[in-house]
Amino acid sequence: MGRIAGRFARVEPRRRTGRLVLGLLSDLPRKNCWSIAEWAGETSPHGMQHLLSRAVWDADAVRDDVREYVVEHLHDEAAVLVVDETGDVKKGTRTVAVQRQYTGTAGRIENAQVAVYLVYAGERGHAAVDRELYIPRSWTCDPDRCRAAGLGEDTVFATKPELARTMIERFLNTGHRVGWVTGDEVYGGNPTLRSALEERAIGYVLAVACSHEVTTGAGKFRADALAAKAPKRAWQKLSAGAGAKGHRFYDWAVIDLTDPRPGRHQMLIRRNRATGELAYYRCFSHQPVPLTELVRVAGSRWRVEETFQTEKGLAGLDEHQVRRYPSWSRWVTLAMLAHAFLAVVRADEHTRRPGPTDLIPLSCNEIQRLFITLIVRPVHDAAHRLGWSDWRRRHQARSRTSHYRRQAASQT
Repeated sequence: MGRIAGRFARVEPRRRTGRLVLGLLSDLPRKNCWSIAEWAGETSPHGMQHLLSRAVWDADAVRDDVREYVVEHLHDEAAVLVVDETGDVKKGTRTVAVQRQYTGTAGRIENAQVAVYLVYAGERGHAAVDRELYIPRSWTCDPDRCRAAGLGEDTVFATKPELARTMIERFLNTGHRVGWVTGDEVYGGNPTLRSALEERAIGYVLAVACSHEVTTGAGKFRADALAAKAPKRAWQKLSAGAGAKGHRFYDWAVIDLTDPRPGRHQMLIRRNRATGELAYYRCFSHQPVPLTELVRVAGSRWRVEETFQTEKGLAGLDEHQVRRYPSWSRWVTLAMLAHAFLAVVRADEHTRRPGPTDLIPLSCNEIQRLFITLIVRPVHDAAHRLGWSDWRRRHQARSRTSHYRRQAASQT
């Protein structure tokens, strides 16, 4: 919290932000302004709601602090930037950027809000360092709707690859360097993003669809047709990295592509050793690199799924109940900060105290449990609990009365 203290002009919002971040790290079954305010010892949720909606502080500046904190503590010369989106299923139509759209969280088209994240993945750990909310055309074409949701007058539609490019350039423009970027088909199929990375001499291993067309010395082929032509000797068994159940071994093949632009352009193909399922990647490197390096970068993409799982499961990333953009950006930024704290403590513990061989290293889940249980678990008396019970019932009574009045008015 000391890293972001200077972003607050007044001490009250700074202290309340600290309590909110601790609440995000707590073991509450549901994390929102109401539950966190009660857990933190406040008498109502109004203070937390004010912090997210109207208090004066810059969430983008705090985001920059999170990025510097992560890079400082998880720095790795071989780090990879991973771009991916995640969705939160929402009800209604007034929450910023919500519309019916596909989200991997539900695995289908749902009424959802989708955001793109940039994750810094190194050997010591991984954490999100940037975020951009995907604003659909149904919103950008309606200025009044955008204005009501707290979006700026200059809000224009941007695709997910464009949001990814914005975040990558923001990261590089601060002076940080990485050698590689990876992402799924949404980003690999976008030639503008690939060209932008090539212009900055940043290597990439980006997934593409089986129908993606590439050019080789023998002509132009779909990715799946090119894979079918790969001879048996072209495949090598390599690990894409260690998972929960050991190394993830696949068969890999790489084919050189012809491209007039500088650098090495290749198609990487992954084959599941059990099912034979294929995956395809467009690759670029400023200098020739071995197949093992391309495989390492491709395997780094799974880090973003681990990051989303931890941020949602331990830091409440997806549990916000806010409608306007300023509140959304503040909530997710503080959730990123909470997760970054866990990732950094985990990395430091693994470095300083490897531990006995009969114990697995401390995980983010175990660190969160120990931190909250041993250090910051609040203890509130019965009067506090009863006061919150009264507040909730009074609020629910007002809501019920308002609902009945609206219902009666609509029937007259």
